[in-house]
Amino acid sequence: MAPHDAAGAAGDEVARGPRLAVDVGTVRVGLAASDPDGTIATPVETLARDMRRRPGRLPKDVARIVREARERCAECVYVGLPRHLSGAESASSQAARAYADSLAQAVAPVPVRLVDERMSTVSAHQALQAAGRSGRRHREVVDQAAAVVILQYALDAERATGRRPGERVDVDPSSEPAREGTAGDQTDDGGATRR
Repeated sequence: MAPHDAAGAAGDEVARGPRLAVDVGTVRVGLAASDPDGTIATPVETLARDMRRRPGRLPKDVARIVREARERCAECVYVGLPRHLSGAESASSQAARAYADSLAQAVAPVPVRLVDERMSTVSAHQALQAAGRSGRRHREVVDQAAAVVILQYALDAERATGRRPGERVDVDPSSEPAREGTAGDQTDDGGATRR
């Protein structure tokens, strides 16, 4: 599966419904959500990255995002794509792309889109400082705050253009879904997913 620039492609029109955003880190994943009208982004939670490789099973963090998307009836999931200030991609960009590929396969048919997240973590730290959070406590919530920045950027872009921003991540129809991605399956943390 490879993401591609889908500007002007069918299916990029904005439909009413909640959106999610994911800030992918090496240790933690931040999750944010919007209201159904796509007006404002709010933090949801910070998830620990589950780096274990288990054939046929989703990592716990991905399974949790899938459940959140199903429970909220999400219309779209945005994943932050880190880039250098020059716009060039890095190893972090490739890691985010791989995460988005895995998530897109698990959350289908909900579309997943990669959006530029340059400066989202810096903006999140600044917002937390302005809110009076001490630097030591930033680590607990900065990933959520970065996801909020990513999602608010996407919501603002939707309003300005009437289309979903970023690159659509294609789903490989021949790929076998992981067990957590099917109706009623148990996840490693005891929750059930739904389609």
